[in-house]
Amino acid sequence: MPLLVADQVVKIWIKLSYAVGQQTTLIPGLIELQFIENEGMAFGWALPGAAGKLLLTSFRLVAAVGLGFYLNKLLKEGAHRGLLACIALIWAGAIGNIIDSAVYGVLFSRSSWGLVAQFLSEEGGYAPILMGNVVDMFHFTARWPAWWPIDGMRSHEIFPPIWNLADAAISIGVITLLFAQRKFFADASEIEVSKTATSSGGTEA
Repeated sequence: MPLLVADQVVKIWIKLSYAVGQQTTLIPGLIELQFIENEGMAFGWALPGAAGKLLLTSFRLVAAVGLGFYLNKLLKEGAHRGLLACIALIWAGAIGNIIDSAVYGVLFSRSSWGLVAQFLSEEGGYAPILMGNVVDMFHFTARWPAWWPIDGMRSHEIFPPIWNLADAAISIGVITLLFAQRKFFADASEIEVSKTATSSGGTEA
């Protein structure tokens, strides 16, 4: 899937070009590149210790396999294209972040402040298989205006988390699915009813 390829291309480029915390402005006052590594899930949440990290990566793998089977089932059933697109986005995003966790620790040396990682360096990787970190790089720098009526939000960043293309794909897929699920599944029900009616008609004939 093009999105998955783009996600990995950007991550590998960032990993091999930026030190942790290094920043580049893309659109002044709106968005920048800022390289960080996420040891857990979204917003920095993580399970404690090596066992927690392994459990989290394993859960991601199981979830991705389940989504893959579900997507294949929807394709065979002729599900609504919008539903297929949403599940595909979520699946591609999950796979994108799983690749980081599964193999980046083996393929790259450690990134740190002032130090850019190397690919397959002589010193080896920074973590065992399934124990790597997720690479994040996009950061919205837009802030709430000083006149904003809510005191705690004035001049603060509108969306502080740093994210990647895989995160964006998952978010878009989930949000679209939540808002359009009635249409997606209503159309699926209509298709099922039509198939049943056609099958019944054929039997009677």
